[in-house]
Amino acid sequence: MATRGVPQLQKLYIRYCEHGGSSAAVREYLSRPPRTSHLIEFAASNPHVQIVVKPRNGHHPYVQGEYLTGQSKQICVKNVNEKRIREVMTMLRNTSGRKIVRLGGLAVRGDALSIQGVWTPMLDIKEEKFEMKVVEG
Repeated sequence: MATRGVPQLQKLYIRYCEHGGSSAAVREYLSRPPRTSHLIEFAASNPHVQIVVKPRNGHHPYVQGEYLTGQSKQICVKNVNEKRIREVMTMLRNTSGRKIVRLGGLAVRGDALSIQGVWTPMLDIKEEKFEMKVVEG
């Protein structure tokens, strides 16, 4: 995601185990031939992102994004398919890296009370006639 035209994602780490079963999809994703590799296509379309691929034996795989703000997001990709790995990389590219902050409470509240009163289902006024006057002054 770009904030004021500046892409926020700086680095993308792909960490995986060289022989663990939970990293099988990540190894498959990384070993694709260059013509069909999504990683090479992703790197070509995002030249501002530095991609770091490192083995981390004995641990589950994850994809981590580091942002200009200094924040980082890490998403576990153990036992997932290649489509999910692509989705995670795209999601990390499209986010700003900021923490999600809840704004306000549950409802919108105003300072003035409603002049219309409280509506209830028992209120049946469709047959009532109302007198209207225009007051200038």
